[in-house]
Parts: sequence; C-alpha cells; structure tokens
Amino acid sequence: MIRIALFLAMLLSLPLFTANYAVASDAVPVNATLKKQLLGAPVYIQIFKQERKLELYAQLDGEFRLIGSYGICDFSGGLGNKRREGDFKSPEGFYNVDIHHLKPDSRFYRAINIGFPNAYDISQGYSGKYLMIHGNCKSIGCYAMTDGYMDEIFTYVQAAFQFGQRSLKISIYPFRMTDANMKAHKNSSYYSFWNQLQPGYAYFEKHHQPPNVVVTDGKYEVLQPLSNTPLPSQLAFAPMK
Repeated sequence: MIRIALFLAMLLSLPLFTANYAVASDAVPVNATLKKQLLGAPVYIQIFKQERKLELYAQLDGEFRLIGSYGICDFSGGLGNKRREGDFKSPEGFYNVDIHHLKPDSRFYRAINIGFPNAYDISQGYSGKYLMIHGNCKSIGCYAMTDGYMDEIFTYVQAAFQFGQRSLKISIYPFRMTDANMKAHKNSSYYSFWNQLQPGYAYFEKHHQPPNVVVTDGKYEVLQPLSNTPLPSQLAFAPMK
C-alpha cells in the first residue's frame, strides 16, 4: 500500500513539459502514456558531452527504451576524462550508483552523485569527489541540467530504486561513438581511452541493454553474455562519502 501511494505521488508530481527528443541515434522515445506507465521500471542513463545530451532509458519487455533526451545546460573542461581534483573536467567512463547517491536536498537543487572515482579511476590514480548530475544549470566539473529536466530525471531514478532496482548504470561518453566519430578524433590524446569506451556504446546499440563492465589490468572491459540471460552488475563503485 505504501509503494502504491508513493507511485501515485511521483506520477502526479511529474513536470508537465515535454523534453527535447531530437537525438542523433535511431532511438525513438516512448509515447507520453507509456512513459508514465514506466515510472518505477529499471532505468539507465547515457551522457554525450559533444552533443550536450543526457538520455534516460527505462526497461520494457526485456530491453531499454528511450524515455527522454535532455539538453545539458553546462559541463566543464571539454572532451576527455577527469584525472585530478581541481582540473575542472567532467568525468567520462562507466559508473554504477545506488540509492545512497541520490541527493534530493542538494544545494544545486536535486542531484545524483555519479560515483567518481570508480574502480578504473582509482586504478589510474585519479582524484576528485562530489561529481554530480544536478539542477541549477551551473557546473564546475558536474553535469548541470535545468531544474525542470532534473525533476523528471530524478523522479524516474528515485522510483526505480524504490521499486527494486539495486544499482543504476551511468555511461558517459565524449560523443556518440560511431566509427565515423572515432575516426574524426583519431589524433586526440584521449583516443586510447576512448577505444575502451566504444565497446560499451556499441553493446547498447546492438542489445538495448546497459553494458556490464569490469576493470581488468587498469582498463575497461565489456563482458559479453554467454546466453540471453542478463549478467549481474559487476562494475565496482566507490561508496559515496
């Protein structure tokens, strides 16, 4: 009964606006009716820096479908991964967070701590803390959204946790990691790092399932399923301080 009441409260609190759904991939957003029905379903987030987009997906009939594509107000430091505290860069990579990473009372409106540094970042000696997806439309190292967009993103993530999702995968890419885009950035100093990220992007494009990622010898590795049975989440994340 408590869960039903909570679900109805969240449903009624959803903002009455439509997100910008123009995306560069073939993903087609669900309609408004189905979107509301997916409140409480498991969710997944992809971020694309160059396109300044955050994409939110929800699970439907065994695959993840696009709910909304939201413009990012601000991020800092340009393309490339964050390496040290104070470099003002926003992270790239694969992150796993749990319900304790949600900050409904953040001073930047609502916030989701992305869990930097993760196992990969720690293996590289990278440092930093309190890297968020948050509202208030201002950022130094975080991904800042409008308060309206953050309301919707936060509501779906919070509902997913409260209805049983144990961890949320957040994949952060410099751009849509097509072969053409990789070729266009082949001379970048970040290219070898981006080669580790591309298999995760390709996996989701093919399977419509978040990639299962581990860190092996200081590198990201995307695990391929032995069957159609989804793998459990295996990317270690650092507890939020």
